[in-house]
Amino acid sequence: MPPTPLTAISPLDGRYATRLDSLRGLFSEAGLMHQRVRVEVAWLRTLAGHPQLPEVPALSRRASSTLDRLVMEFNSTAAARIKEIEATINHDVKAVEYYLKEQVNGDTELQRVGEFLHFACTSEDINNLAYALLLREARNLHLLPAMEKILDRMRDSAHGYADIAMLARTHGQPASPTTLGKEFANFAARMRRQQAQLAAVSISGKFNGAVGNYNAHVTAAPDLDWPTLGKRMVEALELEWSPYTTQIESHDWMAEYFDALARFNTVLMDACRDIWGYIALGYFRQQAVRAEVGSSTMPHKINPIDFENAEGNLGIANALLRHFAEKLPISRWQRDLTDSTVLRNVGVAIGHSLLAYESYLKGLSKLEADAERMQQELDDNWEVLAEAVQTVMRRYGLPSPYEQLKAMTRGKRLDREQLQQFIRELKLPDAVKQRLLELTPASYTGLAMRLAHDI
Repeated sequence: MPPTPLTAISPLDGRYATRLDSLRGLFSEAGLMHQRVRVEVAWLRTLAGHPQLPEVPALSRRASSTLDRLVMEFNSTAAARIKEIEATINHDVKAVEYYLKEQVNGDTELQRVGEFLHFACTSEDINNLAYALLLREARNLHLLPAMEKILDRMRDSAHGYADIAMLARTHGQPASPTTLGKEFANFAARMRRQQAQLAAVSISGKFNGAVGNYNAHVTAAPDLDWPTLGKRMVEALELEWSPYTTQIESHDWMAEYFDALARFNTVLMDACRDIWGYIALGYFRQQAVRAEVGSSTMPHKINPIDFENAEGNLGIANALLRHFAEKLPISRWQRDLTDSTVLRNVGVAIGHSLLAYESYLKGLSKLEADAERMQQELDDNWEVLAEAVQTVMRRYGLPSPYEQLKAMTRGKRLDREQLQQFIRELKLPDAVKQRLLELTPASYTGLAMRLAHDI
């Protein structure tokens, strides 16, 4: 069967292909090639015109424009040519070097300095910067904006539902009430913290040769300050320079990046499960889409599939992200190749994350809060006010307050009249007693409303 979305092995390139088109320019093979071209060209520019390297004169405006076009106009034809070269030499990075030399062949000025493409470089000088650029763009152009959409929606929900009281369920059992908005505010605050930590990860790169010592560089040009030049190269790409490495950049920053992303995903998974549960309890109704089918046999079903889809994709993403964070900083001696195949899957984890974010937002858009259902549950659980009563009794020195309420309420259902009769018999100041008598499960929400509005 010919390769199409219907015959793809990965659902990212199959079932979900159209939803992830925006990632192809980054995490496809062609996207990696493009960044490698960008790094190779940047290195030639860094060398050009250096006073201690007269063999590479400053580039003319015309030559500089030619190099710009090689980067800016990189396309599928260029990628296909690199792949053809790789098929012959069996080396993906060297194929990029040979491709660039082909492109400048016939250009007198650039052909003369062609051997300074990939000069003194190991493949990892190119690759580590290429991946750094890919992951920076993925974070800044895709992940952070998608997270921001979720945060905006969570904040709006916190404000919109701030005054809707609901029964909390610690350990799955009726507990002190909260508000629906406050629960959204909790998640919004947690997600904001993890988004900020991902945004703060400093993305690093190295450019120091085969084992990180500038061996070939110093042999070819002993008087040149190679660390300074390498630093200039990395920082010109707006990355943080790593001065001490083996053949590979340590990938410690990648571990920080993937850990932060996984933590955001974990918070979002928690939200998916809670909302799924609230739908099951009837706290939310889901809008029916006329043409959709919920079950192949039960016509009445409207399933919370968007939250389930999000949870599943978050699980896949985090399984990969946790592996990346644990594996990538580990490399035998000066390097082994285990990071290479792992790094080729970073787009897979990011793809599953973005799918989850999209599904989660879609699910939220279908929800309608059922305030009557929540009120009904509150009215059926007056025993949750036992906390309030025993705490007030403690303040005013009444004997065995916790034990009295435990005997009356633990494992039992209590109605309004039973609780208020107990309160009337307490030796409390009249104003305090009246405040307790006016308390209801729906009004016993503490500062939840204010906290939800403040997020």
